[in-house]
Amino acid sequence: MGTEMSNLNPNKETRIPVPMMLSVPSPSQFHSPSPANSIPMTPKSPFITRVMTPLASPMKKAMASMQGYMEFTKLNPHDEWLPITESRNGNAFYAAFHTLSSGIGIQALVLPLAFTALGWVWGIMSLSVGFVWQMYTLWLLIQLHESSSGTRYSRYLWLSMATFGEKLGKLMTLIPTIYLSSGTCITLIMIGGATMKLLFNTVVGNTWEENNETPLSMIEWYLVFTCSAVVLTQLPNLNSIAGISLIGAIASVSYCSVIWVVSVAEGRPTSVSYEKAEGVSQVARVCDVLNALGIVAFAFRGHNLVLEIQGTMPSNPKQPSRIPMWKGVKYSYLIIAMCLFPLAIGGYWAYGNLMPTTGGLLTALYKYHGQSTSRAILGLTSTLVIINSLTSFQIYAMPVFDNLELRYVTKMNGPCPRWVRAGSRVFFCSLTFFVAVALPFLPSLAGLIGGIALPITLAYPCFMWIVIKKPNVFSKMWWLNWILGCLGMILSVLLVFGAIWTIVVRGMDVHFFNPK
Repeated sequence: MGTEMSNLNPNKETRIPVPMMLSVPSPSQFHSPSPANSIPMTPKSPFITRVMTPLASPMKKAMASMQGYMEFTKLNPHDEWLPITESRNGNAFYAAFHTLSSGIGIQALVLPLAFTALGWVWGIMSLSVGFVWQMYTLWLLIQLHESSSGTRYSRYLWLSMATFGEKLGKLMTLIPTIYLSSGTCITLIMIGGATMKLLFNTVVGNTWEENNETPLSMIEWYLVFTCSAVVLTQLPNLNSIAGISLIGAIASVSYCSVIWVVSVAEGRPTSVSYEKAEGVSQVARVCDVLNALGIVAFAFRGHNLVLEIQGTMPSNPKQPSRIPMWKGVKYSYLIIAMCLFPLAIGGYWAYGNLMPTTGGLLTALYKYHGQSTSRAILGLTSTLVIINSLTSFQIYAMPVFDNLELRYVTKMNGPCPRWVRAGSRVFFCSLTFFVAVALPFLPSLAGLIGGIALPITLAYPCFMWIVIKKPNVFSKMWWLNWILGCLGMILSVLLVFGAIWTIVVRGMDVHFFNPK
């Protein structure tokens, strides 16, 4: 995948796609010779000259300005053939749908687990600071999507390479962005398949045992989810899945609301406690705090997709793409905050230190209230989780589809045929299914790999702003971005250290080709 990206210079996006030409003529070269210089004409009256001169001059400047702008914003032919940028008719609503669908996930359901190590005060403070921090870096990325010269960076990797250089930018960004796309898709297969099995058991119960029937194994449930995802992946581009993202956004907001409301309404288990465990060493306690901060940081995701989503929007001097994009992101993250904070606070109040380490609030709901809650609500919750997993799979897989098609488009200098596009997407889904089956313990490494990917969200955008925008040295923006960028890198190192220590001390259940 790295080979494909290396073939593309992010700065090429601003060039006019003129076949068989190495350079683009300046706007003046598009003008034909003036008729006044080639054909003798009858002299105009002074009245006509006085009237036409003030009108022609502004019109001529406007036309020249528009021609210059078209030179910078006209799409590279490769972009017109790739699934992220082949359609540029997005708007603020599409951006909100995509952001909501990708911004809320199953990782939000484990937020109460972070509170078990941080407590009430530090848990709420960490969640609040994390939310404001990631909103700020989102704003930075949206502003950096377009340069003053009109260059549009429609992929996170492109912006990184333009900022830090081709080799260093690729080294810093390629692996984390691959993990955030492919790794998320693998995790979604695991979550979606397991939730399908949970839904089956909720609806059918144990009647299959009475009839001596054999239910599907976990691998088969993974396959059912993957096949469902393959059908949706045949939609051509990012704009075409806006309706899918809308359905996913509604599903995510709904299951988050249902889970925390039911958990609070059903009341707390009798043995719930908010006290920290005793007999734990200081090193282990510090590692627990680091893991808790990692859970809070990983709850905010989607920075690796924000430039791609903005790349689906039209842009012109009067209405640059950053205006509708920021509007869509603001409203979507307001809804995300209304989901995450009640989940974390209400979930911790309901279960305290009894929070399961895997599955989060969904597992806790079935474990502690599975008998007292109606099957309809439990089944509805599981169905909504499955729908959100399917829709999130589409948007996180789109950058991978874009990379897979890039090699063909670059080599053949033409769009992918339908059979090539469909085949590449089936191949990717098959590969993610194989990894999910072969490495079912992969989510246990999420803290380690997530610590490596954390700078994508909290640190790199700050350094990108300093390099590209060049704020005045020692100005407020200069200090703010340097401080936040350095803190993000330090937090990333600490999270990696905490994850490695936890794996070494507490061990990890490693089992290949045996999902449970």
